[in-house]
Amino acid sequence: MIKPSKILSLLLACGLFSCAEKSAETAENTQPNVLVIYTDDVGYGDVSAYGGKIPTPNIDQLAADGLLFTNAYATAATCTPSRYSLLTGEYAWRAKGRGVAPGDASALIRPGVETLPAVMQRAGYRTAVIGKWHLGLGGDNGPDWNGELNPGPLEIGFDYSFIIPATGDRVPTVFVEDHHVVGLDPNDPIEVNYREKVGDRPTGKDHPELLKMMWSHGHNHTIVNGVSRIGYMAGGEAALWRDEDFAQTFVDKASGFIQAESEKPFFMYFSTHDIHVPRIAHEQFQGATDFGPRGDVIVQLDWQVGELMKLLKEQGLEENTLVIFSSDNGPVLDDGYVDQARELIGDHAQNGGLSGGKYSALEAGTRVPFIVKWPAKVQANTSSDVMFSQVDLLASFAAANQVSYDSSQAIDSENHFETLIGESETGRYALVQEALFSNLAYLRSDGYKFIPGNEGPEMVPWGPIIRTGFAEQDQLFNIQSDPKETKELSADNPEILAEIKEELRKIVEQ
Repeated sequence: MIKPSKILSLLLACGLFSCAEKSAETAENTQPNVLVIYTDDVGYGDVSAYGGKIPTPNIDQLAADGLLFTNAYATAATCTPSRYSLLTGEYAWRAKGRGVAPGDASALIRPGVETLPAVMQRAGYRTAVIGKWHLGLGGDNGPDWNGELNPGPLEIGFDYSFIIPATGDRVPTVFVEDHHVVGLDPNDPIEVNYREKVGDRPTGKDHPELLKMMWSHGHNHTIVNGVSRIGYMAGGEAALWRDEDFAQTFVDKASGFIQAESEKPFFMYFSTHDIHVPRIAHEQFQGATDFGPRGDVIVQLDWQVGELMKLLKEQGLEENTLVIFSSDNGPVLDDGYVDQARELIGDHAQNGGLSGGKYSALEAGTRVPFIVKWPAKVQANTSSDVMFSQVDLLASFAAANQVSYDSSQAIDSENHFETLIGESETGRYALVQEALFSNLAYLRSDGYKFIPGNEGPEMVPWGPIIRTGFAEQDQLFNIQSDPKETKELSADNPEILAEIKEELRKIVEQ
C-alpha cells in the first residue's frame, strides 16, 4: 500500500468538501462547537474505560456516548513535541529546538505558521486555549514577564488565552491571560533564571523542611506554595498560583468563554495540568483514592470533564458539540517528586499492558486514550481500531469545514475526518513516533514497527524507571501479534526491515 502524497490528499479533500474559503459570515448554524480536552501524562490504561482501576465515570460516559479509539497516537512521548504537532500539523522533530521546552523558552510557533486554531478561525469559529501551554512565549529574546508576552497564542489563531506558561513544575509559577501575567504588581517585577539562583526565595535543595511534597530528582530549585520547582524565580508575589486551584480555575475560565454571547461556534483547546507533576489535587480530592496523589489527580481530571459536559448540557450545546478527549503522551510514575505513585500503583496498569511509557519509543509512550463524542453525528457506545494520529486534526477539520490550509507547512497532517467521527474504516497507513532525545520509531497499520538503531540508553536515565526501547541495532516488531514488543523480528524478515527503513527515510527527508 502506498501512502498518498500531500497533493493527492488535498485534492481528495477538495473533491469532497470544496476548498473555497469559508468566512464567519457564511458559517452555518449546524457547524458543531469543538472542544479538545488535552490531558497531560495520562496513559493508555489510566482511564477505566480502557481498563484502569481508578474510577473515571465522566470520561467513561464520554465513551458510552461516543467513539473510543484503541489505536490512536500522540506524535511524541513527551509533551512539547506532541503539542506542537497537534497545533501545527507538522512533526516536531523536523527542526531542532522543539524538544521539551524550558520555562523561559521563546515562542516555538511563530506568526505565519499554519495552525489548527487559525484554520478554525477561518472557518468562522471563535477560539480559545485554556490551561497548560508549554510552547514558549515572546520573541527571540525570550518572554518579558513584566511586559507584553508577544508572540504567543493570540498571534497563531487563538482569540482568547488563559494559560500556565510551561508546566506546574517550572518557574515562573504564574498565570498568563492573553499577553500579560495575571495579577502582577509592577512594583514587584518577576525575574526568572534557569542557570543561577535569583532572589531570596528558599530552594528545595537547601530547605527540604519547607516542602509539602519532597523532590526526588531535578526539581529542587525555588520553592513556591511548598513545592520546589525547576528553575529560579524572584518577585511576582501577588501573581503566584496555588497548585490546588488549577482545576477549578481552568474550568471557570472555560465556562466563561463558552457562555459568552456570540453567533459563532466555539473551538476550545482545553489543556489540563492533570496529571502532570507536581500532583497536588484540590483539597476536595485529596485522599479520594487509595492510589495516592496520582490517583487523586486522575479523579480531579475526571471531575473537570464532568463539569464541562454538565455546562454543555445546561447551555443546550451538548447535541452539537464535538468533544475530543486525549493525552499528550504516555504515563510516568516517579517524574520528579516523592508522591508514592510507584508504591501505591497496586493492580492499576497505567500503560494498559503495553511496554514503555513517557519518554519511550515503545507503544505506551505514544499510544493514548482517544475518545470522540458528538451526539448529532457520532454513534454512541462504539469503538474503532483504525490508526489515527493527533497530527491529523488540522487537515481533518480543514476538510470538514471546507477551508484550505497550507500543506507545505502542515506537511504531516492528513484528512481523516470521516475516521474521526466513525464513518470510515480507513485510517493512516503509517505514523512516526518521537521518543526521548528525538529518536524516532515508525509504525505501519499492518502492525510492523521499526525502531532504528541508536546510542540511547536502555532505561530512561533518571527517576521514571521506564524502558526506552532503544538498542544499538535496528529492531522490528509486530504490535498486532506482539503488543508488548517482546519478539524482535528483523533477522527473520530482512525484506520487511529494508522496506520499512526506506519508508521512514523518505518521510524524514520529505
